[in-house]
Amino acid sequence: MSPYVQYMYSYPHKTAYRPLEGVSLQQYIHLLQGSGHGLYVHLPFCQAKCGYCNLFSVTGQSESDIDQYLEAVERQSIQYEQLLGSVQTEFSELTIGGGTPLYLSERQLEQLLTVLKAHFQYAPEREFIIETAPNQTDEKKLQILKDAGVTRVSMGIQSFHDEELAALGRQHRADQARKALHLLKNAGFACVNVDFIYGIPGQTQESLLASLKEALDYEPDEIFLYPLYVKHGVGMEQQGIVPDDDAAYAQYECASAFLKRAGFCQDSMRRFVRRRPLEKRTFHECGFATSLALGCGGRSYLGRLHFCSPYAITRAECLERLSDYEHTVDFTEITHGILLSDEECRRRYVIRHLMILPGLSVEGYQKAFHCRAEDDFPILEEWIEKGYAAFSGDGRYLALTEIGLGLSDLLGPQLISSQVRAAMEEWEAERRNAYDVIPGQFEKL
Repeated sequence: MSPYVQYMYSYPHKTAYRPLEGVSLQQYIHLLQGSGHGLYVHLPFCQAKCGYCNLFSVTGQSESDIDQYLEAVERQSIQYEQLLGSVQTEFSELTIGGGTPLYLSERQLEQLLTVLKAHFQYAPEREFIIETAPNQTDEKKLQILKDAGVTRVSMGIQSFHDEELAALGRQHRADQARKALHLLKNAGFACVNVDFIYGIPGQTQESLLASLKEALDYEPDEIFLYPLYVKHGVGMEQQGIVPDDDAAYAQYECASAFLKRAGFCQDSMRRFVRRRPLEKRTFHECGFATSLALGCGGRSYLGRLHFCSPYAITRAECLERLSDYEHTVDFTEITHGILLSDEECRRRYVIRHLMILPGLSVEGYQKAFHCRAEDDFPILEEWIEKGYAAFSGDGRYLALTEIGLGLSDLLGPQLISSQVRAAMEEWEAERRNAYDVIPGQFEKL
């Protein structure tokens, strides 16, 4: 069986969401009272659509198109501000993702940052995270980010080999990534993260390690390793590319061992952190985290309620969603999402914690749900018997073992409920049928 079934970075997946009626942000605003919440801004603009990308993003948008989107974000911010003021919301984390956020012009970037500063309140020590790409990273934009108080910058490099970048459909080349990394290194951000992909057609263990060795020259604080997925509806599928999962897993084992020898600690299947001496992993309660999203394509989490715009991959669908968002009158009306049952809340809690070290807090789960996780999910006992999971920290945590971490994308999906799985399969079947009858649907992804 392939170790690469599905990336379980959150639960449930957006494809399990459905239309909602009679739901408003006002009904859930009390969950955002006080401090400790996250604010996410989605900027769905890119220079080009990478061949593997199934995220909500579009290409070919003019400056005026982006201005129109930013105007909608400001209107949404004003409406949200009126509700958040009643519960004195203070955000401890601000994240700007995409797309490629630095695809915005300097003027547009400053405009967005002004809106976010004017309409929301933040904790004194808040984290400020933003994503970028090599072609869009320049000295002036980095200075804008520094002046705004950005604490973490994440850049997708994927490879330092031009032929591998070309296979992925990336628009940058290795030299541009080197220049961008040099700028980031000298900019003085508290944390710099770089992403790499393994399982690329033509990639070898040697070429992957060469990319990672070169990355270490720039002293990144974190490195993320992502396996190549070719999902239905992306450009690489239209090229007939099918990843070699066995080769990819061998590359993962080789790369993870290399990074550990280089002084990185593995926190999840994907995340490797360069920790300071004596610095230890800390447990972060994330099963009930609250986060509010701005823009089209961003996802909000408010207790049992998760919501966002309908999931889209193709250019035509994404443009339709963008138009709907920009013409929205009342942003506090919630029309698409999911309301989690008690069982789904438990599944989310386990998935959110077990896939990241130090793991699932035994005490935390019992306090939240008044029973053991193994009683609710007997499959956890099976994983323990097979050596995929084990108790650690004097029995305080149930965590994936080194083998289990490498199999996260195989184990995590086994925790999906039958109801959510049915909804996801229904969505996939509907889109597959629609794509199959529309010739050339992906020609301009």
